Amino acid sequence: MDTRSNFHQAVEELQEDLLKMGGLVENHISLAVEALGARDEQLGRRIIEQDDRIDELMLRIEENCLRLIALQQPMASDLRIIGMALKISTDLERIGDHAVDIAKIAIRMSGDALVKPLEIIPNMALLAKDMLHESLLAYTERDIHRAAALAEKDDQVDKLYSSVVDEIIGMMNNDPGRNRQLSQLMMAALYLERVADHTTNIGEGVIYMVTGKRKDLNI
Repeated sequence: MDTRSNFHQAVEELQEDLLKMGGLVENHISLAVEALGARDEQLGRRIIEQDDRIDELMLRIEENCLRLIALQQPMASDLRIIGMALKISTDLERIGDHAVDIAKIAIRMSGDALVKPLEIIPNMALLAKDMLHESLLAYTERDIHRAAALAEKDDQVDKLYSSVVDEIIGMMNNDPGRNRQLSQLMMAALYLERVADHTTNIGEGVIYMVTGKRKDLNI
């Protein structure tokens, strides 16, 4: 097998690892919001324990990217492909960390009754997960239009986050316990808003990878 074929095979393996990592992260977002809604301590701890799998995949991707750069000395578009794999793995790891952050909130709230039904936060999670899925499709298909479309979805997540903040502030009173839980719910919404930001980072990277030009999607 020639050098070019080796490169393409290595890039395909990188892509497979990224999709595997993305699938784990997407699942953790779902589980974290489920744990939050149920105040399920056991599920929250399971998410935290399984985060190591995401970290291990990130390290493997980083090592393979550095090996490719050292051995293949790629130029121009090939170098952007490898650099993008590094960037995606970092963003995915941070999204996984935010799922852990939400799981920790679920643990802290375990045994407590919700002071308000979770309505907007699950909708934020669905949108953020959809954005993550779309960003990875944009990467695998080299689709700059799909990547650019993430900006509109990010705006939707931002609006939902603002709604959560306004609603929670309006519910706060002189009850410290109630306010503590409301503050935790506000933090959970913030973590989901950051998940959406990381997916737009991936979209921006896809556009740069394909065109060599930078475009800010998170404005």
